Amino acid sequence: MKLPQIGPAFLVTAAFIGPGTVITASMAGANYGLALVWALLFAMFATVVLQEMAARLGIVTQQGLGENIRQAITQPVIKNVIIVLVVSAIVIGNGAYQSGNISGASLGLVGVAEQLGYNKLDMSTLFPMLIGLIAFLLLITGSYKVIERALMCLVALMSFAFVVTFLLTQPQWYPLATSFIAFELPSGATLTVIALIGTTVVPYNLFLHAATASHKWHSATDIPVARRDLLLSIPLGILITVAILASAASAFFGQQLNLESAEDLAPALQPLFGDSASILLGLGLFSAGITSAITAPLAAAFALSGVLNLDKSLNGFGFRLTWLIILVIGVVGSSVGVKPVAVIWFAQIANGILLPVISVFLLWIVNSKVMASYRNNVWQNVAAISVIAVTLLLSVRSISAALNLW
Repeated sequence: MKLPQIGPAFLVTAAFIGPGTVITASMAGANYGLALVWALLFAMFATVVLQEMAARLGIVTQQGLGENIRQAITQPVIKNVIIVLVVSAIVIGNGAYQSGNISGASLGLVGVAEQLGYNKLDMSTLFPMLIGLIAFLLLITGSYKVIERALMCLVALMSFAFVVTFLLTQPQWYPLATSFIAFELPSGATLTVIALIGTTVVPYNLFLHAATASHKWHSATDIPVARRDLLLSIPLGILITVAILASAASAFFGQQLNLESAEDLAPALQPLFGDSASILLGLGLFSAGITSAITAPLAAAFALSGVLNLDKSLNGFGFRLTWLIILVIGVVGSSVGVKPVAVIWFAQIANGILLPVISVFLLWIVNSKVMASYRNNVWQNVAAISVIAVTLLLSVRSISAALNLW
């Protein structure tokens, strides 16, 4: 596949491999070894099914998911409920998560700086501002091609860093291979399974993919190219997540070591596998953080512009104002060390409601007349309904956990 033909699905990978995924995969590997790798296989299947529908919708209609939902829903009450959910889960939620994205990228840079001997400098404020500036300069260009190319380079760096770190841990290949098909649910692992799937199958990526696919491709004949892009990018993202999980399993599982966060992984890897592992992990965490710090504001802007019928141009005032607000919130929150627990809790509940709701509307629209001859076939509908049913169960469990009901 030629490089100019790929891109939108790489943005999805760049979005879901963030500090949250690094932390979740690290905790899963540290606490349960390779027992939960199968959950990532399901996450890959679910992501491919939902994102393929979103990309196909964007290409055929030449509009994002938000615009299609707004046009398809004529009942004002339902339309307003969807708008509230999108604003709550994606705009407010991404604003809350953005400080974590920037903090994660900053922690990665701090780790690399310390390994290179610059451990006496206080960069707790400098690095978040630097990350924010990089994201700002990319987004302010208003060029989809520039943003796409930059994110592809960062995903390549992230892939290299985490996969080489994984190889340095000298994994046991046979147990890893069998873990993909060996369904096992250790005691107390249910929420970790939900987290692994939830960090991969996220509602704002449906808005991001539909919008960017409509920017990238302008003919339904490009759908096969979009599918190849998807089948390359999403498995790559899952490979990165598996590499993180397996690295943590090698360093922590069964060795009576405590892993509190992703930043604890580098010091533990250093005595076992040398300075190179710490540097690589720092580069991986940096690239994971900054890719999410770029895509989270972008996805929120696409989603809000779509449901509110704003100018969806990357140079539009409302579009730029949306991503700028989220970016500023992230930089300030990361610089002062604010942890918006209450806002994240609220966003978790909103996302839990939004994913199955948006997935149902997506399934409805790709079976409607706007798709003409590119509607879902029977097998696509079976796959989509199966995925939506599982996401509904996971959402109920996630919301119950957030409300301390289960």
